[in-house]
Amino acid sequence: MDGSKLVEAAATAAAGQQYPAAALYVVATPIGNLADITLRALHVLATCDAIACEDTRHSAALLRHFAIAKPLIAVHEHNEREAAGAVLARLGRGERVAYVSDAGTPAVSDPGAGLVAAARAAGHRVLPIPGASSALAALSAAGDVASTGFTFVGFAGARGSERARAIDAVAHASATQILFEAPHRIEALVEALAAACPERPATLCRELTKQFETIATMPARALPAWLGADANRARGEFVVVLHAIADAATAQADDANDAVLAPLLGALPLKQAVALAGEITGAPRNALYARALALKGRSPADDEPP
Repeated sequence: MDGSKLVEAAATAAAGQQYPAAALYVVATPIGNLADITLRALHVLATCDAIACEDTRHSAALLRHFAIAKPLIAVHEHNEREAAGAVLARLGRGERVAYVSDAGTPAVSDPGAGLVAAARAAGHRVLPIPGASSALAALSAAGDVASTGFTFVGFAGARGSERARAIDAVAHASATQILFEAPHRIEALVEALAAACPERPATLCRELTKQFETIATMPARALPAWLGADANRARGEFVVVLHAIADAATAQADDANDAVLAPLLGALPLKQAVALAGEITGAPRNALYARALALKGRSPADDEPP
């Protein structure tokens, strides 16, 4: 089916939905394979009066493939605030404007959040047109059976101290962590994870939905050797899923109790701190006592039970 006929098919499938005027449509686009795009996304792109995009050249190629010709407005991280004015002017005239980033869902480690906020502040409707997301695609293929939720981290940062703090935080967080990484920093990331949480399972996904898609799961300590075994494995865009800690419920409870117990331990004798923390949190006294000893770096033999 050629592009124009596919757009016609999209209209048949999606036209039953209302598409109000003077609205901004946030449209997910392919993350690799052109077939990632949804019929509803094609219908909206064909229906809108203009399309704001992260890179006009990249989006023009996508639109040509589907025989869609619309005015393009460049809205990227370097001009988002200024370019929002042109989009708001069109919305003020009652036009429908779509926004697309280079790949996947806009405003998820991509530009778009500023434009959405400006449109909402001006009183315009913002409608999401969902579709491909590399973060959710990676999570769905990770097989993280211990997960009861996840934290989307995105890129861990490029600067030394900022990056080190971010990696330390994800390595010790009990919930599933989803990170993005660029090819020139992926080796450094897996080395850092291998050092920080060597036994924690991790799923590394590269080039999702593209021809050379690769998905591999292993303990974090094995990631550097796996990546280094083939130079091609370090090419492309990456998503890393750091699996949930199996006893996440216990870890989460410790985190919550620590927020109360740690300051008390700094100000009171151990037994008094445990007693007061028990009254505040309602947690079992013996569990708090054991946790207090751990925070103090002591063993149960060092003290009598509370």
